[in-house]
Amino acid sequence: MSTRIFIKAALLLGLAMPLAAPALAQGGGDVRTKLAAYKHRVTLLEDQDAVENLQATFGYYFDKGLWNQAAALFASKGSFEYGQRGVYVGSARIQQAMLLFGPQGLANGRLNNHMMLQPIITVAPNGQTAVGRFQGMVMLAEPGQNGKWGVGLYENEYVKEGGTWKIAKLHFYMTALTDYDLGFAKYAIQMEGPSALFPPDRPPTEVYRSFPNAYLPAFSYDHPVTGQPLKTLPLQGDEIVGRPDRGMDTGKREESSAAKGMRQQ
Repeated sequence: MSTRIFIKAALLLGLAMPLAAPALAQGGGDVRTKLAAYKHRVTLLEDQDAVENLQATFGYYFDKGLWNQAAALFASKGSFEYGQRGVYVGSARIQQAMLLFGPQGLANGRLNNHMMLQPIITVAPNGQTAVGRFQGMVMLAEPGQNGKWGVGLYENEYVKEGGTWKIAKLHFYMTALTDYDLGFAKYAIQMEGPSALFPPDRPPTEVYRSFPNAYLPAFSYDHPVTGQPLKTLPLQGDEIVGRPDRGMDTGKREESSAAKGMRQQ
């Protein structure tokens, strides 16, 4: 149990215990209910911590090309989706998908850093499933090519199998990719499509284009203040992929000076 979870649990139990002894002596059913609720909250906090550690563990394995170890973190029917490469289902197919990033063990001259920041993890009340959203920063390199910078968003799902948390769905939305030297102001690299060497089990869940085009995947959690879902978000249309404007000004837009001068791959 992490220090954060321990402190929260101690506070919850500390609030409950002074009330518990006298009331339990009188057969206080309300206090038993409260204690059960506190125990449930602590369990969910532990689950949240376990999911965060699971995702961080995946990040360490994935960064260093430990594909076999990373794939073993997925549930029996778990799926892996990266950008527009399509969906791979099951441990064996996920390992193949990861080989598209390079050989097992991260060979010399390769860099595959995928940082996972700003975690928002929501555990279901039954403690059996969870969702997580992360901000992703990417640094890539391979022999004979210039390095790349990238950013994106993770929208993941998790499931508890046999009492152990596993990844049910990992979906990384690559939203921008550029040359290391030129940067986002001068150069944009579009995402790779499905592989011919290791074709995916399913096509991409969502078809979109990365920067300089704008794309924002739906949030897996509701707004913490209003309680409203953030599934249908305002988004500029894209005629290439057939997406209409959604809650945006539909008037003709003039291309920015930065986009006009930007090289795209």
